[in-house]
Amino acid sequence: MTTCTPHAAWGNLLRRLHFYIGLFVGPFIFFAALTGTLYVATPQLESYMYKHALYGETSGEPQSLAEQIAVAEKAVGNDLRLHAVRPGLVRGETTRVMFTDPQLGSSEHRAIFVDPVSLAVLGDMTVYGTSGILPLRQTIDYLHSSLMLGDVGRLYSELAASWMWVAALGGIALWFYTRPKRRINNRFQNRRRVHVTLGWVLLGGMLLFSATGLTWSQWAGGNVDKLRSEMDWLTPQVNTKLQGPAEEVDPHAEHHGHHSAMMMPEMAMDLTLFDNVLHAARSAGIDASKLEIRPAKMADRAWTVTEIDRGWPTQVDAVAIDPHSMQILDRTRFADFPLMAKLTRWGVDFHMGILFGLVNQLALIAFGIALCVLIAWGYRMWWMRRPTQSASNPVLTLCQCWMALPVSGRIVSLMISIALGLAMPVMGCSLLLFVVIDWLRWRAKSTLSLAESAK
Repeated sequence: MTTCTPHAAWGNLLRRLHFYIGLFVGPFIFFAALTGTLYVATPQLESYMYKHALYGETSGEPQSLAEQIAVAEKAVGNDLRLHAVRPGLVRGETTRVMFTDPQLGSSEHRAIFVDPVSLAVLGDMTVYGTSGILPLRQTIDYLHSSLMLGDVGRLYSELAASWMWVAALGGIALWFYTRPKRRINNRFQNRRRVHVTLGWVLLGGMLLFSATGLTWSQWAGGNVDKLRSEMDWLTPQVNTKLQGPAEEVDPHAEHHGHHSAMMMPEMAMDLTLFDNVLHAARSAGIDASKLEIRPAKMADRAWTVTEIDRGWPTQVDAVAIDPHSMQILDRTRFADFPLMAKLTRWGVDFHMGILFGLVNQLALIAFGIALCVLIAWGYRMWWMRRPTQSASNPVLTLCQCWMALPVSGRIVSLMISIALGLAMPVMGCSLLLFVVIDWLRWRAKSTLSLAESAK
């Protein structure tokens, strides 16, 4: 059996692993980058497509929230429960009244868009998530996160997020390990230099998008939540209990589709409470132009008013208000958030292209296009020097390269692989699949070679 030195084994291991990530995970990263670019590039298009619902009269005195909500309730009938209201506080913007519809998916709500001045219903459509995106970007978001296949499809985006940072760091390490001592000008090396240059330029972004993408993932995301909880890095939540201590809040509960078992019994709601609650929140310093008012779901809960302007500067303060006395029961200020909670908020908002407005959008569009080019360039490099006979050489299998490492290297790499596999199960399962495929290809080629030799 052919053997190789430990130094060569590390190089072969890096090369083989980078090759498999590019070959099998590259298409998923490419699609995530492409759909993510479409997502951040389309808010202006969405605003134009739905301007009839988003914008109303620019002159005249706005009517009360109670009157606006009454119009929305009349439009949907009495079958749906009122979920939240986003008042049109900027002149010319409509008020968004959102209802819980059992026919919609998790984090989806039916929204009625009401002109605050004329009280005309200007739109009726589904909105999604805290950002309240409309149908166009909702479709792109589903493509980006799950290929529109639900929870099963989310495995694709988790696979991409799990391996992108490894591909980035591994590519840089491979360049350090195998770069020629003198400049070589040939077709392949010139293409390799372009690939490496793009890798260096995009390195920070790939690490950031891997980290923030994993926080949304199905399996690794749960482990991230546990780590944040243990390290006290969770985003502070207002206490909505009218009496007693606050309960632990799942920051992803709305994405999991969890609902309280003790819902407030259906009854006619005093809609004037919305105006009173908004006034109390304004008096308490909630001054953003983008707000969401949520009525209590249970009789022993407070109402909440939350700032939802996640641009720069970030305004996500919140207050809990007793609907009977209009007293402020609890509040959270973004300025008081722990550093890690702030970094998480900023990282997620940057990932979505909303932190710095148009500058953020343009940066992410450039990043997404460059990442697609990087992946396509890598495929071109492989095609130029595709290893047609590599499967017959055991030195070039992951297992043999790993076996050629020093004992300490094998132990450390195995421990790191197990730790990463437990933290990111999709990565662990796909790594095992890489090893199995590599071994089967070598075994099949070796069997064929032996058969040909025996003739």
